[in-house]
Amino acid sequence: MNKNFSLLVIGQSLANIGDVLYMVSIISMIFTLTGSATVASLVPFTVTTSMFLSTVLTPLLVGRVNLKWLLSGSQLGKTGLILGLGLLVVGISESNYYVVFIIIAGIALLDGCANPIRQTLIPHYVESQKLLRANGIAESITQFIQTVMWFVGSLFLVIMSPQQVIWLVVLLFALSSMLLTLLSNVEQPAEEHESMLSQLKEGWHTVFKTPVLRKIALMEIMETLAGTVWIAAILYVFVSDALQADEKWWGFVNGSFFLGLVAGSMYCIKNSDTIESRIGNVLFIGALSSCLINIFFSITSNPFLALGLSFGFGLFEQIRGIPMQTVIQTSVAKGKLSTVYTSLGAISTGIFGIGSVVMGVLADLLGVRSVFLFSGLLLAIVTLLVFRNKLLFIRNTAQ
Repeated sequence: MNKNFSLLVIGQSLANIGDVLYMVSIISMIFTLTGSATVASLVPFTVTTSMFLSTVLTPLLVGRVNLKWLLSGSQLGKTGLILGLGLLVVGISESNYYVVFIIIAGIALLDGCANPIRQTLIPHYVESQKLLRANGIAESITQFIQTVMWFVGSLFLVIMSPQQVIWLVVLLFALSSMLLTLLSNVEQPAEEHESMLSQLKEGWHTVFKTPVLRKIALMEIMETLAGTVWIAAILYVFVSDALQADEKWWGFVNGSFFLGLVAGSMYCIKNSDTIESRIGNVLFIGALSSCLINIFFSITSNPFLALGLSFGFGLFEQIRGIPMQTVIQTSVAKGKLSTVYTSLGAISTGIFGIGSVVMGVLADLLGVRSVFLFSGLLLAIVTLLVFRNKLLFIRNTAQ
């Protein structure tokens, strides 16, 4: 019944649905124009690169623009860009398709700004004792949308052309923008204007001087690198080479992972009070379980067992990730959260982009099973870090 939280979640959900639909239509359109899988694969690469740049530069805007208007403004900007794409798509050909990449880079730049701001706004709109539950609700809705839309998104292209899908996305983005403009303004402490370099460094300085955030940043590096083995491309190779199963199992294993994410979110919502009082233990169990699942996944040859392990990995990723958001949100003053999130976002986005390439190379050189084993070893280090710092997480949450 929290008006602002509801507006935030519904507005972002509409935007997330639109994001998946426009990505499906763009990849299809580019592949149809060029006939090249390599060119089509440049779409997610362009998105990741642009979002990384955005998370690095967002702190320059945080001190100058109200957070509510920064979020809604970025969505309005996305609406304008996707509208422009809808108008231009008729004239797109093999000779000028680079225009599409310019537009999606602009959309990703705005998305990279919106994501940390959304996470920052939740503590402003939700009472501190309900934060974990709120994070769980937001994550469960996001993951449910990802699960359903990637399953059914391609069906839209059966009944609609890519251009018609883009016009649908324009409508979704416009509705999202309208809802986000209805959010209440949040109070931000007045700060003296600092140099551009100081603003860019502020979030990093906060992360490195706050013990629990310093540990989280280190864990974020290893967890993100470990998680890159679960991207669709590597899972495809694993299903084909390690499981020796047909293509449909690729979709099953990938979908099972997303279902695990949804189940993990629902678990956190239902047991928010229990998790809140034992965050250190929950993080330890989640990290240890993820570690063991990756190791077992690396040696399995049974498709049905792979399904269960994939579901389990998604489950424990969420059971570990949602309490971690609560730890971050209660570690520093609300006024510093936006810069903290942009710094942590830059770490995860940068590492994910590099890690995807590294894991792909390792899979080619050493075999696809080896990358899942390597992922498990990285998570073993994360498990050790959590175990040695459990009291730090508990004490931080208690404060």
